Amino acid sequence: MGKYFGTDGFRGEANIDLTVEHAYKVGRFLGYHFGKQKADGRARVVIGKDTRRSSYMFEYALVSGLTASGADVCLMHVTPTPSVSYITRVDEFDCGIMISASHNPFYDNGIKIISGNGSKMDASVENQIEAYIDGLIDEIPLATREHIGRTTDYSSGRNRYIGYLMTLATRSFKNVRVGLDCANGASSTVAKYVFEALGAKTYVINAEPDGTNINRHCGSTHIEVLQNFVKEKRLDIGFAYDGDADRCLAVDDKGEIIDGDKILYMCGKYLKEKGELANDTVVTTVMSNLGLYKAFDRCGIKYEKTAVGDKYVYENMMENGHSLGGEQSGHIIFSKFATTGDGVLTSLKIMEVMLESKQKASDLFHDLKIYPQLLVNVKVKSKPEARADEDVCALVAKIEEELGNDGRILIRESGTEPVIRVMVEAKTDELCNQYVYQVVDLLKAKGHSIGDK
Repeated sequence: MGKYFGTDGFRGEANIDLTVEHAYKVGRFLGYHFGKQKADGRARVVIGKDTRRSSYMFEYALVSGLTASGADVCLMHVTPTPSVSYITRVDEFDCGIMISASHNPFYDNGIKIISGNGSKMDASVENQIEAYIDGLIDEIPLATREHIGRTTDYSSGRNRYIGYLMTLATRSFKNVRVGLDCANGASSTVAKYVFEALGAKTYVINAEPDGTNINRHCGSTHIEVLQNFVKEKRLDIGFAYDGDADRCLAVDDKGEIIDGDKILYMCGKYLKEKGELANDTVVTTVMSNLGLYKAFDRCGIKYEKTAVGDKYVYENMMENGHSLGGEQSGHIIFSKFATTGDGVLTSLKIMEVMLESKQKASDLFHDLKIYPQLLVNVKVKSKPEARADEDVCALVAKIEEELGNDGRILIRESGTEPVIRVMVEAKTDELCNQYVYQVVDLLKAKGHSIGDK
């Protein structure tokens, strides 16, 4: 990870960690960098944003930088991240930009840069942007006269993305009662229209963004809201998205959570039975549950493990030709249809498994036993120092030995926040709690935790 760009773009609190000056310089560099590669010197860039109040501010700053460097900019306005990825690829833009901090609270924001093939931008370009922001690259010339870029409306791109999603359904959704929690975010412009067009009886909550309510007590980070809604309305299934709709979690007809691991299991098993699971392999991250791997073993499904981040999942899939991968958090990639995690697309594939198998959602996981898991985030002064602390490492090694083959412990640095994540899987919730808080308490005792003496 670089100084500004983490595993999912440049992210931080708006106008504190990520400022309009940063956004302007990102635009200036991208317009210049891609313009140099064009015969006419004019880059083409498409921008989307989520519903945060600051997204408009950053959109204007990026546009100012891009057009000042001679780039032409198309605006998709409020739209999911995967729609920007899709349009960047199919309409042959030089790059795409999504303004979003995903599942973070409204006062955070981020800039995700998408390459011309629809995947996340190569780290070498992000490194050059960082160097330009820090004044380590000579000043970029300003475009003048007819070479100054222009901005046009491109909301039609979002509509074409909606149409594309509709073509992926294998059956009508008629008579299926579906709940959608749009997290007051970008999915509010897409999800309802897709499901209603496919015939579902659709019940929508949290689709009234006001600039400050994105992810607030709703969406995939507060799945309990959808659980209650599904049970109250007696729905067949519910889907919850995050702020920029690149992830999806679901709730079955009994109100139980279908997390990313369960989605990978049900879709992996379904695709293998159809002969459409490339290499009979599913790509996961190190955060996936031990129970998932044991279930895959029983099904004859192989698996890969990557670092946390759908960026790393996608890289593995492309390098090895795999067709399905994702994260426990709900970033699921179907490489035949998309180059990034796509929440609404994931919903459609879950619907396909249900309808083609003619089973209720709650009947799709009989062979999957999820181990109890506890994840605690500890805000720290220095992630590398906390992670490398000798006493912490010794305690982790001791816990690993005690868990043996019946569990595991994982300590990792967040790629987007100043936190250390402590995760334990074990046979019981009591063991998870015991081992996690041994590590958490030690981090606090050693002075690594912010706010603890």
